[in-house]
Amino acid sequence: MSETNSAAEVAAPHRYTAAMAADIEARWQDFWDAEGTYEAPNPSGDLAGDAALVAKPKKFIMDMFPYPSGSGLHVGHPLGYIATDVYARHQRMTGHNVLHTLGFDAFGLPAEQHAVATGTHPRVSTEAAMDNMKQQLRRLGLGHDKRRSFATIDPDYHKWTQWIFLQIFNSWYDKEANRARPIEELVAQFDSGQRTTPDARPWSELSAGERADVLGEYRLAYASEAPVNWAPGLGTVLANEEVTADGRSERGNFPVFKAKLRQWNMRITAYSDRLLDDLDGLDWPEAIKLQQRNWIGRSEGARVDFPVGADGDRITVFTTRQDTLFGATYMVLAPEHELVAKIVPAAWPEGTHEVWTGGHATPAEAVDAYRAQAAAKSDVERQAEAKDKTGVFTGVYATNPVSGEQVPVFIADYVLMGYGTGAIMAVPAHDSRDFAFARAFELPMRCVVEPTDGRGTDAAEWDDAFVTYDAKIVNSTGGQIALDGLGVVDAKAKITEWLSAQGIGEGTVNYRLRDWLFSRQRYWGEPFPIVYDENGTAHALPASMLPLELPEVEDYSPRTFEPNDADTKPETPLSRNEDWVNVTLDLGLGEGPQRYRRETNTMPNWAGSCWYELRYLDPHNSEKLVDPAIERYWMGPREGMPHGGVDLYVGGAEHAVLHLLYARFWSKVLFDLGHVSSSEPFHKLYNQGMIQAFVYRDSRGIAVPAAEVEEREGAYYFQGEKASRVLGKMGKSLKNAVTPDEISAEYGTDTLRLYEMAMGPLDVSRPWDTRAVVGQYRLLQRLWRNVVDETTGEVTVVDSEPAEDTLRALHKAIDGVGQDLAGLRFNTAIAKITELNNHLTKVGGPVSRPVAERLVLLIAPLAPHVAEELWRKLGHTDSVVHQDFPVADPAYVVDETVTCVVQIKGKVKARLEISPSISDEELEKLALGDPAVVAALGGGGIRKVIVRAPKLVNIVPA
Repeated sequence: MSETNSAAEVAAPHRYTAAMAADIEARWQDFWDAEGTYEAPNPSGDLAGDAALVAKPKKFIMDMFPYPSGSGLHVGHPLGYIATDVYARHQRMTGHNVLHTLGFDAFGLPAEQHAVATGTHPRVSTEAAMDNMKQQLRRLGLGHDKRRSFATIDPDYHKWTQWIFLQIFNSWYDKEANRARPIEELVAQFDSGQRTTPDARPWSELSAGERADVLGEYRLAYASEAPVNWAPGLGTVLANEEVTADGRSERGNFPVFKAKLRQWNMRITAYSDRLLDDLDGLDWPEAIKLQQRNWIGRSEGARVDFPVGADGDRITVFTTRQDTLFGATYMVLAPEHELVAKIVPAAWPEGTHEVWTGGHATPAEAVDAYRAQAAAKSDVERQAEAKDKTGVFTGVYATNPVSGEQVPVFIADYVLMGYGTGAIMAVPAHDSRDFAFARAFELPMRCVVEPTDGRGTDAAEWDDAFVTYDAKIVNSTGGQIALDGLGVVDAKAKITEWLSAQGIGEGTVNYRLRDWLFSRQRYWGEPFPIVYDENGTAHALPASMLPLELPEVEDYSPRTFEPNDADTKPETPLSRNEDWVNVTLDLGLGEGPQRYRRETNTMPNWAGSCWYELRYLDPHNSEKLVDPAIERYWMGPREGMPHGGVDLYVGGAEHAVLHLLYARFWSKVLFDLGHVSSSEPFHKLYNQGMIQAFVYRDSRGIAVPAAEVEEREGAYYFQGEKASRVLGKMGKSLKNAVTPDEISAEYGTDTLRLYEMAMGPLDVSRPWDTRAVVGQYRLLQRLWRNVVDETTGEVTVVDSEPAEDTLRALHKAIDGVGQDLAGLRFNTAIAKITELNNHLTKVGGPVSRPVAERLVLLIAPLAPHVAEELWRKLGHTDSVVHQDFPVADPAYVVDETVTCVVQIKGKVKARLEISPSISDEELEKLALGDPAVVAALGGGGIRKVIVRAPKLVNIVPA
């Protein structure tokens, strides 16, 4: 603290300072906790019995689940938390019953990696991080209902995560009813003969293992052998979204390979259409909706069978351009396609083109080598637009079903087993990727869609494919079908009908969305409530055995391998605890105690965040997932919210696909099974921007501490050497993090809250500037001085009516601030409060009590601590939190006069001060009589007068 500031505080001992702010903030935070100020009441049972509560509008406001990082918060993290807090406070003051709380998404890889490095149990480090984060969040003055907070690692919470998994495991999707149903109903259909088994045998004749296999083809949670992303360097399998574009793990930057493993999956694809259709009823940013639509990737087309080999095998493709079948001159299988190993011959066919063989002596050698090469790439990398196309001929030909032509079959990494059927018919003349591949492998191209750009129909002369939906079909007549002369739409319809009649295809819908890989080879995650009998059949644990908790293990890490060793297999930490893995249990199947082996994978970190909104509603219920009346009250459908859900959900746009899609899926399953009334978890979604910071780097490109960089004459220096500066993320590794504790200590938490909300629109990223924080600090100091004498500490307001101009300033502020807070426009709300406060300062003299009290209420959602203190000093004994937000008097909101612009030929000739309620006729008369307008017209005629009262008159001379 400077000597000048010290002297000022001695002269004004009751000035609002950082020290005073710290005292005020600590006292009011203690008060709120003791009084339960933010506790939101739940309905007690039947909603009809809670008429008073139901009559009060509700608001359920949520932030995206934070992960408790050991490094704590920097000032970028609280942006969304402060915003939802401001919004929640305003909603309370406008008469809403507000549910606002915050828990912790505490399972996951960071804590496990810390445990591997230090030997510290993940729970110990995670709980320590949570304690630190709770203290930081408390200091921010967030109005959370702390009774409802929890962490995903709490046994009382993950008990219900496991319970939901079992609901999904014990369900199947009935396509006719278009909803999930209990698996017992499917068993009843098989048992009664209503539904036939795959081999038509009676259900009663199937063994227990055979029945389990049949049901596994229907269950919404199922285990299967599937291609997965295997990261030997991490010792675990990764979802596609956890693999970078260059085929490496997002965490650790290890190589990722394709491997086939038995894994748990969620049949999210059953809900593809509902996940798409229900987006229309959600109040989400269009950009997020578009990302989900693209991720689900619904496309209409046809399934077509191409005969291959001598054993009656067929390669099935899905295409959206079945009208181009006559142009298919080769085929491509994904390297992992199950037919590859079966159809590859012992030797190359006579006359095989040298470029097709990859320089290998036999097809088997070529295919094996290429498969190994493809396994080293991620799906993202394989789909990238590479300049050089790679692949290899399998040594066999397939038959084009419409032309009878023999077309070579290749494998290439740009075709993925996870999308469509894992096989494509290649029409190089009309697909850019196929065109590039055909050029690389000297394959023929046949034009079957007549170009409209004058290039002619000889595809061999083209520089690129011709792709269009608006042209005529050509060169497409043969056998029993003719498409020549038809448009694309008509040709697609005709060929689809013909394929179906021939039994070699049918119209169908395909999706980009794949089933959700739900297994992780880790320790720090929810154990699966699944055990296996001696035959390997999976059995669900009964609910009475939940929660299934993690055992103690000596080594927290999955077994890792040489990062480039693609042939290894995962070994999980849980598998090493034989006493936990091998158990004797009575599952209530009528067989008594039996020996079982537990599932040794754990659930992914997404599991706990798929349903946490429901636990906030009823966090201490040990008997049910959630009380139906409570869920219906907070999340049930209502006018404007056809699917129900949380009223406002705020978080980063980076969760557009994964978390949001997974949570929607779980919500729909629970809805179908009757556990909830809301079929969507989040009705309104808002994506806040990011607080950025300058990153400074030395001559080596190494980040240096931002706080130690000096600016001199437009350049930046660290320890005397010049440094570069770029705007980027804020974080510990970039050495530019500023903690909220630092700002609170120097200026007070209310100043921090105001600055973060005043930096710009909430949904826009903005740079942090510690030097600018003082502006909001001075706002609070001026506000304080307008109510309290800095020398005596006495309240200075007077019980008198304010002047007319002050009333107008007050009510305009009330009107504008109220609208801005409701619309999440916090920066403009602060600007209006500042304008009103500056008006009072400029007018001078004691402030009228009605004005002072309303000003305190206006700023209360944004700066709650100082508002509570001033409210108490103004003589009130109750908290400001539940006071009514001021209501503007319309008579004072409307300006006494407004400025009307008068234009002639688009140029301003006069400005008139007029009443805002003036009529068009009166305004036209005034404008035409204005001396400046008369002079500009010079006695000439008038062709037209356009009046837009009260702001504009436009005169068009004759």
